[in-house]
Amino acid sequence: MEAQVKAHYNSNNLQVKISHALEKAGKNLNQLTPKDLVPIDQLHTGGPQSTITLLEKTDLRPGSKILDAGCGIGGSSRLLAKKFDFIVTGIDLANQFVDTAKFLTNGTGLSDQVYFRQGSILEMPFEPNSFDAVLCQHILMNIEDKEKAFQEFFRVLNVGGKLILHEVVKGENEEISLPVPWAGKKEISFLEPWDNMESLITRAGFKKVFVTDSTQNAADWWAKVKIASQKKKAAPGILGPHLIFGENAAFFGKTMTFNFKWNRIKVVEAVFEKAGIFEKKQI
Repeated sequence: MEAQVKAHYNSNNLQVKISHALEKAGKNLNQLTPKDLVPIDQLHTGGPQSTITLLEKTDLRPGSKILDAGCGIGGSSRLLAKKFDFIVTGIDLANQFVDTAKFLTNGTGLSDQVYFRQGSILEMPFEPNSFDAVLCQHILMNIEDKEKAFQEFFRVLNVGGKLILHEVVKGENEEISLPVPWAGKKEISFLEPWDNMESLITRAGFKKVFVTDSTQNAADWWAKVKIASQKKKAAPGILGPHLIFGENAAFFGKTMTFNFKWNRIKVVEAVFEKAGIFEKKQI
């Protein structure tokens, strides 16, 4: 199954495509800024502001070691380093994403603060107690064995470390309209109701700090994406999600808006904390 997920995200010559597009847009590849890259590396629901707002609700300090789980081409990793002065490690299943993330990070001058590894969330190449927080942003929809994922997050976090979630979950109705950013076919989409997810998280040893249903904000954001996509249909911009997702990207605004309208998906933001041994026994 991971091979199918990897194939969904991997794009041949992605680094070359993005390099050419950035040059065509008049960007200096050796002096890139996070703002330059927003059209291609901040494609999650709510964009960069959603990530900033969520992290501001934590007590993480500058210098904290953060794992960006499912980092894509590194947009959130670079954002966390630049905005909060964190030390960030990104991991992603798609090697094309990881190679491109390293290239773009070098261009922004953040390579001494942001690092990337290729690998599976279900078997991460990190030692226990390696991170102060894990950012899990729009990746669990592709993971069938969520229990194993939460166990891995627990393993690599320090005691008291934060699991920071910004995830799409299952709504009250069944089949989602495709394509969506995480799936072009239903076989690689593994949405779960939030109640099920929270149960697995606490079972893994985490205690809840807070949970927020941000579905309405997410739906409003995607409605704006839909309007913008319709305007750009005749002439897509040089930089945009089409570089990552190909032709499917043109449909995301429509399908995501439809899925929200008919309560097929929801969006949840949450923070959990890794409990100590004694606390875990009490959960």
